[in-house]
Amino acid sequence: MQQKNTKIAALLKKKRHEQKKSFAVLLDPDKVDFSNFPEFLANAASYGVDFFFVGGSLVTRYAIDQLVAAIHEHTSIPAILFPGNSLHIEPSADAILLLSLISGRNPELLIGQHVIAAPLLRQSQLEILPTGYMLVESGKLTTVSYMSNTTPMPHDKPSVAACTAMAGEMLGLKLMYLDAGSGAQYAVPEAIIAAVSSATDTPLIVGGGIDSGEKAYTALEAGADVVVIGNGIERNPLLLPEIAQCVKAFNQKSVKAV
Repeated sequence: MQQKNTKIAALLKKKRHEQKKSFAVLLDPDKVDFSNFPEFLANAASYGVDFFFVGGSLVTRYAIDQLVAAIHEHTSIPAILFPGNSLHIEPSADAILLLSLISGRNPELLIGQHVIAAPLLRQSQLEILPTGYMLVESGKLTTVSYMSNTTPMPHDKPSVAACTAMAGEMLGLKLMYLDAGSGAQYAVPEAIIAAVSSATDTPLIVGGGIDSGEKAYTALEAGADVVVIGNGIERNPLLLPEIAQCVKAFNQKSVKAV
């Protein structure tokens, strides 16, 4: 059996212990413009982006390998797969969020796709990041909700989110991911983030609907360890430096507090 790679998992755990926050950008292969992608990557690196998540619920053109190759060529930022299904595995990436959709009751996304992916992942050098993925109601039907054939958790039931996360942690999941979904009308509520953060010791990723520095800061204050932006960059190119500055300011504030 290959030696276990835990570099990114260890980093996230260390940063949570030190109360340092991270910034991730979700790249959808269908929406990346490769003509200006190197410039975008250079900007992301200069702003201090910590991670690139690569993938999505529905990928209609397989450009994941190109994305990962470009990320490795132009930056030293880890490329982490965010797979919609087992077809989205790209061995050249650095790690994979092995998502178990614990907010839903679709067995394919709790274990089915994982069984198909397991032998491919075992043969790869990818760092496996077992992740409890929780979809939260966001005011509209999102692609991930439709494609996963699951109902999101109620946005006003933090106790449900907390118990779901606790169960996921007890089952051995190493990360929790609260997502309002791509194109969400509302971001994950502060109360939901706080409840999950308090109920578990796992690093907490929060994404979907974060389209301003204010929303990012609210998520960080509530207990998010990593904030993720995706589609918001397309609508507002200034969102990238805005969120980066927000994360930086939060980390500086935490250092001063200590």
